[in-house]
Amino acid sequence: MAKRFCIVTAIPYVNAVPHIGNTLTNLAGDVVARYRRLRGDDVWYVVGTDENGLKIKEAAEKAGRDPKEFVAEIAGRFETIYRGLGMEYDDFVRTTSERHVRTTQALFQKLQENGHITKGTYEGWYDVSTETFYREEDLVDGKSPDGNEVRWVQEENYFFRLSAFEEPLLKLIESGEMRIIPETRRNEVLSFIRQGLRDMCISRRNPGWGIPVPGDESKVIYVWFDALINYLTTSGWPDNPNWSEIWPADVQWLGKDILARFHATLWPAMLMGAGLPTPKALVAHGWILLSGEKISKSKGNVVPPLELAQELAERSGCAPEIAIDAVRYQLLSTMPYENDGNFSYEEFDRRYNSDLANDLGNALNRSLAMAHRFVGGVVPDAPLEDEARQAIGQALDAYEAAMDDYRLERAAEAAWGLVRFLNKYIDTRAPWNLAKNQDPALGSVVRSMLESLAVASAMVAPYMPNTAKAIAEQLGLEGAPSWGGLRQGGSLAPGATLRQPKPIFPRLDVRKAAPAPAPQQQQAAKTKPSKKEEAPLPEISIEEFLKVELRVARVLEAEALEGSDKLLKLQVMVGEEKRQIVAGIRKNYNPLDLIGRQVVVVFNLKPATLRGTESQGMLLAAVDEDGGAILLQPDREAPEGARVR
Repeated sequence: MAKRFCIVTAIPYVNAVPHIGNTLTNLAGDVVARYRRLRGDDVWYVVGTDENGLKIKEAAEKAGRDPKEFVAEIAGRFETIYRGLGMEYDDFVRTTSERHVRTTQALFQKLQENGHITKGTYEGWYDVSTETFYREEDLVDGKSPDGNEVRWVQEENYFFRLSAFEEPLLKLIESGEMRIIPETRRNEVLSFIRQGLRDMCISRRNPGWGIPVPGDESKVIYVWFDALINYLTTSGWPDNPNWSEIWPADVQWLGKDILARFHATLWPAMLMGAGLPTPKALVAHGWILLSGEKISKSKGNVVPPLELAQELAERSGCAPEIAIDAVRYQLLSTMPYENDGNFSYEEFDRRYNSDLANDLGNALNRSLAMAHRFVGGVVPDAPLEDEARQAIGQALDAYEAAMDDYRLERAAEAAWGLVRFLNKYIDTRAPWNLAKNQDPALGSVVRSMLESLAVASAMVAPYMPNTAKAIAEQLGLEGAPSWGGLRQGGSLAPGATLRQPKPIFPRLDVRKAAPAPAPQQQQAAKTKPSKKEEAPLPEISIEEFLKVELRVARVLEAEALEGSDKLLKLQVMVGEEKRQIVAGIRKNYNPLDLIGRQVVVVFNLKPATLRGTESQGMLLAAVDEDGGAILLQPDREAPEGARVR
C-alpha cells in the first residue's frame, strides 16, 4: 500500500479548557486533511490528548477524582468539541492508552540500545504547570519564564543525549529535509540550536501516574518525552509491519511556544537516535489573543468555540452548522503565523457580515437569482468568458501554492478573491442588460458566474464544509465539484437544473438589546388608540409634479441595514448609473427576492443619511392596511432607466 498523507497535531493537556486558542491547531489540521482529500490523497489525520503529566494527577486529586476516570471524562469532552467543530480525524491517540505505552517504552529501549540514554543525577527547578525543567539562570524573579511557580528537584534520573544531535539537527533543517514554517520560526530554531543543546532529563520519580521506565518501575518517563511519541503511536510502530504507510508525518501542526525546545529539537533527535524518519514539515502558528491578552482559564477570558457558534446562530438566524462554519472561517482565515492574532467579538461580527453575508452570500444569491430570471434556471450550454476563466485559474494557482506552504490565511484570501471577482463581474457584465438586448453573450456570462461560484465553493470547502455543501446543493450538484475539473470549467453540466436560491447567511444585527420599557410605558402601549386615516395632501400643479423625476431601476444587491430592523440597503442601476438607496421595506421583503427586480425610484431626490448610510433616491411603494410596503414595478420589462410619467 502506498504511503498515506499523514497529518498530526500537537495534543493538549486534559486539564485545559477547550477554547478557540487550543482548538486552532486541530482545525488547521482538519483544513489540510479536507484539502488533500479533495486532491485525491489517501489521508491519515490524527489528534489526541496528553494525559500523563504530574499536574493532571494533582488536578484529579484536588477534584477528589480517580485520575483514570478524570482524564477519560475530559478526553471525551475534547472529542465532543472536535466533532462539534466538524473535524474529520482518522485517529485519536490518548497517551494513557496501552498502545501508546507500548510505543513509548519501545522507543525508550531503542534509544537505550543505541547509546543515547544514560543515567545520572538531576538537580534543578521544575515547572509543574508546563512540565518543564529549568536552570537557575532561566528563572525570572524566582519563577519560570512563563511566570509559573517552580519546585526544586534532586533525584537520580535518565538523560537523553540531545547535545550529540546539534549538527544533525542543523543539517536536517538547513537542507529543507524537515521544513519549518514560517521562516521566522525556522530562524528562531536555528538560533536556539546554535546556542548549544544540553542533554535532557527524561524521567521522574514515579508518583503513581505516568509511563514506567522499562526495567525501572521507580521512575516514569518525562511527560514531554512521552507526549511527543503519540505522533508515532498512530502508525502502530513497532508491532505493525506496515507502520511506514503512515509515518513519517507529512506535516505536524503546533503552537509557537512548543517549537524550539521540543518539536524542532528533542522530537527529531529522538527519531534520528532510533533510526526513524523525521516529520517532513513543522508548522508553528502564533497565539490567538483576546483583546491583546493570552487566552487562559485563570484569566477568565476563555472563548468556547461551540458556545460562540450557538450564540451566532441565535443572533443571526443562520443554521447551527453554518454558524460552526463561520467560527471555523474566522479562526482559520486570520490564522497567525509570524505574529499573534487578536480575537474580538466586534471583529467576529464584522467579518461575518462583510465576508460571509455580503461577499459569499451575495455572490450565491445574485448568481442563482439571475440564472433563474434570465436563463430559465438551468446551466447554459455556453463557453466561459476568458475573463472568468483567467480569474478562476489565477485563484486556483494562488490557493494551491498557499496550501502547499501550509499558509491557510493566504489560501482563504485566494478563495475570497474569486468571490469578490464574481460580484464585480456581475456588476460589470450586467446580465440584465444582456437579457434586455437579447445579447448572445448572456449564456456565457451566466455560465461564467455559475462556474466561478462552483469553483469558489470547492475552495471554501476545507474551511466551511457545511457551507460548501449548501452551495453545491443549490447549484444542483450531488457533491463537491471534482478538483481536477475546476480549471476546465466543467463543474456544472449544461442543461442541469438549478435550485431556487436560499440565503445561507442572514445578516447579523449587531445592535445591543434595547432596555425593556417601564411598566407604565407597557400599559400605555396597550391602550394606544387606533391610527386615524391620513388627510389628503394639498393639490399641486402639473408643473410641480414634473419636478419629480421618476425612473425605472433594477436591484443588483439587497441586504439588511446594520442596526435597523426596518431598513434595507439596496444597490440599484438606473440606466448606466449605479446608486445606493435605503428603504424601509425590511418587514415586507426578503432581500434575496429583490435581486434582479425592476422598481420605480425618485431619481432627483436630494441624498439623505439614514442610520449613518447615504441614500441616493427613494423607492415608490403603496401602503397596505398594516402600514407595510407594496413595491411598484412595471407590469412588463421596461427599458433600463426609463422615465415614469
